[in-house]
Amino acid sequence: MTALVLASTSLTACSGSDGPGDTLNAFLAGWRSGNLDGVGVVSAAGQTMSAADVNAAIRALSGELADTPPELSAPEPAEDKTLATGDVKVTWTLPGGHRWEYQTPVRLSKGDDAWRVVWEPAVVHPQLKEGDELRVQRIAGTRAAILDAAGSPIFSDRKVVVVGIHPKLATSLDSTVATLGTEMKQFGVDLSGLKAEVEAAEPDDEVVVATLRDTDYAKIKAKIENLPGLQTREETRFLAPTRVFARALLGTVGDVTKEDMDAKPGVFEIGDQTGHGGLQERYDEQLRGTPGEAVVITQAAPAGEPTFTELWRAEPAAGKPVRTTLDPKIQTAADDAVSTEAKRAALVAIKISDGSIVAVANGPNGGAENLAFTAQVPPGSTYKMVSALGLLDANIVGRDSPVACPKTFTVDGRTFNNAYDMQLGTVPFHTGFARSCNTAFAALSAKLGAPGLAAASAQLGIGGTWDVGAEAYTGKVSPGTPAAELAAAAFGQGKTVVSPLAMAAATAAVARGAFAAPKLVIDPAPAGSPAPVAPLKETSVTPLKEMMREVVTAGTATDLKSVKGDPVYGKTGTAEFDDTDLDKTHGWFVGWRGDIAVAVFVEEGGTGGGAAVPLVKNFFSAL
Repeated sequence: MTALVLASTSLTACSGSDGPGDTLNAFLAGWRSGNLDGVGVVSAAGQTMSAADVNAAIRALSGELADTPPELSAPEPAEDKTLATGDVKVTWTLPGGHRWEYQTPVRLSKGDDAWRVVWEPAVVHPQLKEGDELRVQRIAGTRAAILDAAGSPIFSDRKVVVVGIHPKLATSLDSTVATLGTEMKQFGVDLSGLKAEVEAAEPDDEVVVATLRDTDYAKIKAKIENLPGLQTREETRFLAPTRVFARALLGTVGDVTKEDMDAKPGVFEIGDQTGHGGLQERYDEQLRGTPGEAVVITQAAPAGEPTFTELWRAEPAAGKPVRTTLDPKIQTAADDAVSTEAKRAALVAIKISDGSIVAVANGPNGGAENLAFTAQVPPGSTYKMVSALGLLDANIVGRDSPVACPKTFTVDGRTFNNAYDMQLGTVPFHTGFARSCNTAFAALSAKLGAPGLAAASAQLGIGGTWDVGAEAYTGKVSPGTPAAELAAAAFGQGKTVVSPLAMAAATAAVARGAFAAPKLVIDPAPAGSPAPVAPLKETSVTPLKEMMREVVTAGTATDLKSVKGDPVYGKTGTAEFDDTDLDKTHGWFVGWRGDIAVAVFVEEGGTGGGAAVPLVKNFFSAL
């Protein structure tokens, strides 16, 4: 038999054609184009139908698919004198991209020497009847989990309580909003606009105040449950173990917003879940998988809700997990440590033996952004670890070499000073390092030179091209010119900027004796990796480690001497960041204990010893 394949939506034919195939071909072309002029069509009772009526009937039955007509083809109809039947292959491309194919019989009759299509709902689909219509139902896939280092899911379905206000029943709105604001503050919920939102809502609306884990809601239930207009309902949400667990790094999962739908037209439907921020957003497409689709017939019901009959479905494809190197125990210790700081703070912990990032904490309340990875701030005196490595590599000084530590030191008209106007006189290099003498490093900067500072920085991965699978800043080293800029850069000021992650990786390199690119997301692994860096000189790294231990035993971080277990090594840092107000400083600490290297940053925290060291102490004590 000769196949009739519809190749153009502009193809038409008149009812006076020679055979039923020509009429059927013209009808299929008109179905796709919406123009059935010149095509003969009759009802099952033999009454002539207008092109407009037939087109309207096709669109009504097609329902949600009316604006995307199918591909249509058929072999030559089987003819028996005045009757013929064509088996039409119908292929719809559904909104989600799936292709739905089936065959439907189209009858034709011959009268007055002309073939005409016999119209009936079964032309569109064999199971359709008058008043029915096709609809497409989206079937969400199962969202995959972000996994920890052991391969266990970090996120899972957990019980929550949705707290809302019924405007009509909120008879004491000022008091209700004030109480809720006080109680919700501990969970980082800002209710500054709640009163206006309730006042603008319809009387029977629900205004959602917050969604809390059931354990959090239990803490405030007695204080809020009897507030006028308050209403609650229990649900489940896809959540991390705690509200703050690596929150800024991982992100959250929640209902799609208008912004999500506008950003990715056709991808989402209302009620879908998607990732917001962090790894949940970056790997959202992989994690949520591919939605399925079902085509159903909606049958009109004389009374009550319409009924649905499923015709076809494409099952959804489940998402694929993203595996990380996070260690839940260490992460919890990091979150707990940072939670004690009211200012913005960050902690990154790296396993020295293999470069795995085992904890990433931001605060307060989990952090609004992942400062641990993305901050671009001066490192302060923690960078003396880098400068000292360069000085030792070049044999400019040894561990015990005498260095001057005056109260001030001037380079090209710029005067540098030590914290608290410290002056030590001439002391061994290790003492100047442990006591964090800025003027000693400023004086030594000319001998180190910009190339020496750059080489030492590169050995520790600062400014490198490594990729952990998440947005991260690896640092930028000062150009080291003019001389005053080099002097400042030698102790972590000037134009050198880093992230806590960059400093944690550099610290791990010192502890290991060689830089290894840190890793966080290991499946899917980031594309490419930097070339291996040569091991650090043993004659340099050994004394540097000894000096970093002295920082704890007799220097600026003696509060860490009491930490039980393996000895702590480190370097504190106080970083000026505002040329107009030198009293504004960030607090830093970098160091390690056992197999865990850490960098802690406290924004505007003051000194490293005062702001960062207590967090490190809490962190190491919890492990």
